Amino acid sequence: MTLFMGSPFSFEDVEVMRGALDSWCVEKRIDVKSADAQFAASAAIDLFQSGHNTAEKLLDALREHRAL
Repeated sequence: MTLFMGSPFSFEDVEVMRGALDSWCVEKRIDVKSADAQFAASAAIDLFQSGHNTAEKLLDALREHRAL
């Protein structure tokens, strides 16, 4: 995940999202640099913005996401 200037996310937010994504990728045996992981990262951002803003909540939401 790339952090841009003017990002609406704090460093801590990005760390939460990255940690959940990394854990999800390990569970699914998916390379974090793959297209599948990029799609999951996009979903993680949406889920984070909709209130899944802790690592545990976000990882659970990724696990339950129908498209992943």
